Amino acid sequence: MRRTLITLALLAACSAAVAKPVAESGTSLLLKPTADQAEAAIWAMRFLSRFHYKPMPLDDAMSEKIFDSFLNDLDGDHLFFTQADVDKFAAARDKLDDGVFERDLSVPFAIFNLYQQRVAERLAYSRELLAKPFDFSKDESYAYDRAKAPWAKTSAELDDLWRKRVKNDWLRLKLANKPSKDIRETLDKRYSNYLDRIHQLNGEDVFQTFMNAYATAIEPHTNYLSPRASENFDIAMRLSLEGIGAVLQRLDEYTAIREIIPGGPAAISGKLNPGDRILGVGQGESGPITDVIGWRLDDVVDKIRGAKGTVVRLEVLPDAAGPDGKHEILTLTRNKVNVEEQAAKKSVIDVKNGDTTRRIGVITLPTFYQDFDARRRGDAEYKSATRDVEHLLGELREEKVDGVVVDLRNNGGGSLDEATDLTGLFIDKGPVVQIRDASGRVEEKSDTRAGTAWNGPLAVLVNRASASASEIFAAAIQDYGRGVIIGEPTFGKGTVQNLLSMDDMARNEKSTYGHLKMTVQQFFRINGGSTQLRGVTPEISFPLTVASDEFGESSYENALPWTSIGKADYRPVADLKPVIPMLIARHEARAEKDAEWKNFSDDINTAKRIRAEKTISLNEKVRTTERDEEEAKRKAREALAGGAFPKNDPAAKSRADAMKGSGNPKFEGTDSDGESTLVTTEDEDSEAPGLPIEDDGLQADERSIANDLKREEKRKAKRDIVLNETAQILSDEIDLIHDNTKLASRVLPHESAANVD
Repeated sequence: MRRTLITLALLAACSAAVAKPVAESGTSLLLKPTADQAEAAIWAMRFLSRFHYKPMPLDDAMSEKIFDSFLNDLDGDHLFFTQADVDKFAAARDKLDDGVFERDLSVPFAIFNLYQQRVAERLAYSRELLAKPFDFSKDESYAYDRAKAPWAKTSAELDDLWRKRVKNDWLRLKLANKPSKDIRETLDKRYSNYLDRIHQLNGEDVFQTFMNAYATAIEPHTNYLSPRASENFDIAMRLSLEGIGAVLQRLDEYTAIREIIPGGPAAISGKLNPGDRILGVGQGESGPITDVIGWRLDDVVDKIRGAKGTVVRLEVLPDAAGPDGKHEILTLTRNKVNVEEQAAKKSVIDVKNGDTTRRIGVITLPTFYQDFDARRRGDAEYKSATRDVEHLLGELREEKVDGVVVDLRNNGGGSLDEATDLTGLFIDKGPVVQIRDASGRVEEKSDTRAGTAWNGPLAVLVNRASASASEIFAAAIQDYGRGVIIGEPTFGKGTVQNLLSMDDMARNEKSTYGHLKMTVQQFFRINGGSTQLRGVTPEISFPLTVASDEFGESSYENALPWTSIGKADYRPVADLKPVIPMLIARHEARAEKDAEWKNFSDDINTAKRIRAEKTISLNEKVRTTERDEEEAKRKAREALAGGAFPKNDPAAKSRADAMKGSGNPKFEGTDSDGESTLVTTEDEDSEAPGLPIEDDGLQADERSIANDLKREEKRKAKRDIVLNETAQILSDEIDLIHDNTKLASRVLPHESAANVD
C-alpha cells in the first residue's frame, strides 16, 4: 500500500551501523553478521521470551517458524530459490535458536547471500530473454500468485516461470502502445536497476529482516527496528525533522524531488521543483560534493539531513533539462521542518438536500501522532494529533458547519494516548478503552477533561486499513452512541505495543542494538468486547474493497484470538438505533440511482473477480479483448454519469498483480506503528485495494514525477466519491433530526457541557 517516498530523514540513520553504498554497480560482497548484531539478538531474545504479551521460548519449534518466515520474507513468491536450495539449509531449520544463543548468525546471512546470487542469476536470464522475440499468439497463461506454490524443483522450471514473467512484462508495455525498442530498453534497465538495489542491501538490512522473522513469528505486530528504522519511527510520530523539507523518490538511478514541503528551506529558496534530480551532495559552504547517482534512497537522505543551522549543497539536474543538461549547485541551510503530509487537515463539503444546503466539515487524520520527547520535556507546544484536531474543530465552528466527519481511512494507528484524548473532544468525561496486560490486570484509560470541542452531529469514516488507535476511537464513539460509523469493517488490530530501546537496557551510549516494538497488552472496548480480529463494524456499510483473508488481522495465521471482558462503567450519550435504518434506506436509494456510486461499486466487484482468478493470459488477442471489454464497460458507465467519474481500467489490478515480485527491493518507510520489513514489491499504485487505475506497464521509478502525481489525483477522485457520500449521510441525519424533535432528543448527545475553547 505504500510507495518508496521518503520525506527527508524519514529514512534517517545511525551512520556507525550502516554500510555505505557499493562502489560499483553490480558488485556484491558476501555479507557477514557483526558482533553487535549477535549481541542485539541476545537482548531481543531475553525480552521477547519473558515480557511479551504472549511470551514464547526461543526453542526448536520457534526456530522452525523463524526459518519459514525468513525464507518467506526473502522469496515469498518462490521465484528465486529451488527446492534444492531450501534443502541445503534444511538441517539448520530447527537450530536457529542455537545460533542466537551461541551468538552465531552465520546461517541467516548464508541464506541471504545465496538469495542474492539467485536473484542475479534470474535477472541475467531475464535480460537475455529480451533479445529474443515473444510469440503472443500462443495460448498460455502466467500464474502470478505463487505464495502457496511449491518451490521449483529445477532451474529449468524457474527458467520457464521467468520466461512467462518477462513475457508478461513485455505484453503490459505492448498493450500500452510502447514500441518494441522502448520496451526492450525499459525492461533491460528495470532488471538492471533491480539487481543494483539487491547489491546495495547491507548487513543491517539482512539482520533486520532476520530479527523481524523472529519477532513476527511470535505475533504479527511485534517488530525489530534497527537504529535507522528506530529513527524513522520517531520522526513519523513527532512529524518533524531537521533538514531541507522535501519528499524524495527513487527515479531510475537518480534521487528525485517528489514534493516540496511548505515553509521548509527548499520551499523558501524557490529553486527546487518536483522532478528535479539530485546528482551530488556536499556538506558545508565548501565541502566536496559526493556523487550519489545510483545510491540507495535512504543513504542519500542521510547525506542531506543534518542539524538545524548547518549548510548542505546539492548538485541538481532540473526536471526540464535533458540527461546532458546544465547542472546547478544549490546551497541550503537546514532547519526544523514539520512533515504536514501526515498531520490532521480540514475541509468543508456543501451538501444539497432539496432547497437546503448543509455544510459538512471534514477532519482527515492519517495517523495518531505525538512528539513523545517534547511532551516528556514539558514543551507546552508539543506536536499532537488531538491538539491539531481541536484547533481545526474550532475553525470549523467559526465556519458554521452543521456536522463533522472524522476521516480515518488508511489510518493505521499510532499513540494510544492520542486515541483517548481525541475521543475526549467529542464526549464529556468517561472511559474510552480498557487495557489488559499479560498478568490479566485490567485498567481503564479515560477522558478526564470536562466538556467537548464538538457536540454536534458526527460521523466517522473508516475502511479496512483503519487500525489500532483508529479502532479505539471509532469503537468508543460507537459505544457511546456519539456518532455514526460509516465505511468498511476495520482491520481488527486489538493489541498494544511498547517501543523498547535495547541500547538503554544495555546502557549503550551509542545507538547500536536498535529497538523492539513489542506487544505487551490487549485493548478492549468499553462495552467489554474487543476489536481484535473482528474490528469495528460500521452501522452503514460501503462496498468492501478487499477480502478479510487478503488484508487485515484475520489474514495472519498467528494473530491473537478474539475474547471479551466485563464492560466499563459508562453511559451512552445518545441512541442512534432509531435513525440508522432511515439513513441506510436513503443511502441505498441513492446508491441505486447514482451512476458514480454504481461505477465505484462495479469497479470494486470487477477487481475482486480478477484478483480471484490468480492467473493472467499471455495471449495478446485475449488480453486485448479483455481490455477492450472493460474499457467499453467503463465508457458506458462514464456516459451514464455524465463523464464525471474518473477514467479507469478495472483490469489494471490483474496486470498489476501479475507483476507482483518483479518491482524494486526496498525497505519500506515505517508506518505509525513502526512496522518495517524487507520486501520485494511491484509498483503499488492503488492505496485502496480494489480501486485500480489504468495500467501503463511502468513502475514508479520509470514514470515521470508529473505523470505519477496525475495518477494520484485520479486515486483521490475515487476516494472523494466515498467521502462525499459520507457527508451526504450525515446531512441526512441532520435533516431527520431537524424534522423530528422526538428523534433529536434521542440522537443528539445528552450532556450539556459547553464547548472547549
